[in-house]
Amino acid sequence: MKRQIARGVRDASVALRSGTTGARNSPQPFICPACRRQLSSKPVTIPYATGQRQLTTSRGQQQQATAPASPEAASSSSLPQTHYDFFPQTFPGGPPPASPFTPDLKQLRKEFLQLQAKAHPDLAPANQKRQAEALSSRVNEAYRALQDPLKRAQYLLLQQGIDVEDESAKMSGGPLLMEVMEAREAVDEVETEEDLVSIREENDARIAESVGALEALFANGDLHAAAAEAVRLRYWTNIAESIHGWEKGSGGGVIHH
Repeated sequence: MKRQIARGVRDASVALRSGTTGARNSPQPFICPACRRQLSSKPVTIPYATGQRQLTTSRGQQQQATAPASPEAASSSSLPQTHYDFFPQTFPGGPPPASPFTPDLKQLRKEFLQLQAKAHPDLAPANQKRQAEALSSRVNEAYRALQDPLKRAQYLLLQQGIDVEDESAKMSGGPLLMEVMEAREAVDEVETEEDLVSIREENDARIAESVGALEALFANGDLHAAAAEAVRLRYWTNIAESIHGWEKGSGGGVIHH
């Protein structure tokens, strides 16, 4: 009997020691490698205006946070708003009166080519082709307007709400129209190209006079007088086109009013 009691005490003591050791050496729960890497990743420091804050983000969250903005999300306010904004080297002060009405055409051409080389649609990524084509079209439009004195004057006036077409209607039937009709008849009556030389020189002088007048009028901010002079310049430009299109026996080319 005593032997059974001693054996029971010994077995209980062994069981008690085994239970303590097992609790101390119990196996750790299984963690997959991906979870272990995520748990051991270093925190990402994100600066704030009031200090720094430690945030732990996953790799996917980091990529999403640093992804570039889409072209559609870009602000349109950063794009040039007027034709003059495209060519800051040629027009450092912007449109007249801050800059002369007549620019340095060589400088304008140089800046245009440089801009087109950068904005050409063929150089744009596939997801920005449409935006590049629109920008290239705007650059071409701006250059065509600013390199021609008549189109430049019409653009400047239109920016101020003055339509040259309306001004032309107001001046119809006056002394200007009679002068234009006489110049047109002179072109139609020319028989040889040699006779056309003097008429061309006379009309070129009219164009230069109008451009000079526009230079002064825009510098002084006299827009209504500039509109009237732009109408004159349009007529002389049409005469120049008629002279350019002259053919023997047919007279001048088509003239636009």
